[in-house]
Amino acid sequence: MSDVITMLGNIRVLSCDVNGPRISTEADVNSLVGAAFSGRAGLVALPAARLGQNFFDLQTGFAGLLVQKFVNYQLRLAVLGDISAACARSRALRDFVYESNKGASCLFLNALEDLSQKLP
Repeated sequence: MSDVITMLGNIRVLSCDVNGPRISTEADVNSLVGAAFSGRAGLVALPAARLGQNFFDLQTGFAGLLVQKFVNYQLRLAVLGDISAACARSRALRDFVYESNKGASCLFLNALEDLSQKLP
């Protein structure tokens, strides 16, 4: 399976394949944003398994870079999958996830099915 555009309500979603390339550099983020734009998506559903370890170590700044890039391009991001083990190891990550889920730009959810409940 590859990345596909789906509709969730009236929002075009780039649903990323769990087996796609790892996202661990700014160039990877740019490619992901480009794929969203080429598919005219307003939201990217990205499996947490595709994120490099540097995303979960907030000291690297990569999580902030990724989220800020999405905000700058007015794209929404949903990170899908169980990241509870990473959150258990890092209070900062747990707080980042909690605060992100209070907003609408970046959400951390267990599955794509949970996304429909979070969208307006």
